[in-house]
Formats: sequence, structure tokens, C-alpha cells
Amino acid sequence: MHIRSLVGTLTIAVIPSLAAAQSSPVAQAFRDNASNEAKNLMAAADVMPADKFGFKPTPAQMTFGAIMTHLAQGNDYLCGAIGGMKAPDRSKVAATDSKDALVARLKETFAFCDKALAGVDDSKLGEQLPFFGGKMKSRASVMTITTGDWADHYSQVAIYLRLNGLLPPTAKAHAE
Repeated sequence: MHIRSLVGTLTIAVIPSLAAAQSSPVAQAFRDNASNEAKNLMAAADVMPADKFGFKPTPAQMTFGAIMTHLAQGNDYLCGAIGGMKAPDRSKVAATDSKDALVARLKETFAFCDKALAGVDDSKLGEQLPFFGGKMKSRASVMTITTGDWADHYSQVAIYLRLNGLLPPTAKAHAE
């Protein structure tokens, strides 16, 4: 009888979380995308040698280090807006800081994204959020913009890696 009681209690505890996950497919897809992009972007930062963080293909483009700082700032702003959470106060990092400092900051901001996005569900996708310059956008719109931004920057850093004779993390699985 004790086992039946335990199974019943566990079932009652688990069903609401399963129902919530199933009733928010957009938010869950966004969290899954955030996790994948974080993994790929952090792996790309790890692959680039420290002495190449100042690399940029042309004078008009950002350095690899500048992309890392841009991503970190964007993660705090965008994930905070989407999740309705204030980003932590952080010391400034510059594109010319060490690889260790830039990679650590990128990892910190993706950890903040995990925390900020944990409570997002589909019930508030239409809610209007202030966006850069005070312009209002729906939460769903900001989520879509963020997904595109991560993909753009991963593509950018993948090209920077290839221009330096390095294989991007997502290409390694196909090369093996």
C-alpha cells in the first residue's frame, strides 16, 4: 500500500509540470534553441585561440572579441526582457580583454538566460515589451529576433574560425 501511495503522490506532483511544458510549445522551443545556441557559441569561443580574439576579416567588421562582448550584452538585455527579469549588474568587459575574461562573461550571460527564460510560457507571447529605444514589441517578436541574432552571430564566428583554419563546433560532428 505504501508503494501505491508513493506512486500516486509522484503522479500528482509530475502531471502539472508535464502539462505546463506541453501547453507552452513555443516557449519550450525557444528555451531549446537558447540552449543549443549557447552550446555552439561558447564552443566556438573556446576553439578560437586567445591570440585571434582581435581577428576581423576586414577593417569594417567586428573583431572576434567584439562579437563576444556584443553577445554578452545582448544576452543580458534580450533574455532579461523576454523573461521579465533584471540582468545582474556586471563589471564592463572590453573586446580587448583576455579570452578567459570574455569566455567567462559569455558563459555567465547564457547562465542568466537559462534563469530568465525558465518561467516563460506561451500565455504571454503577445505581451508588449519595451525594446531598444523604447519601441514596443511583442514577447514573441523579441524571442524571434533573439533566435535570429544568435544564429547570425554563430554564422559569423564560424566564418571567422574557418578563415583561421579552424573547424566550427557544428562542423566537427560532420567531419568525424
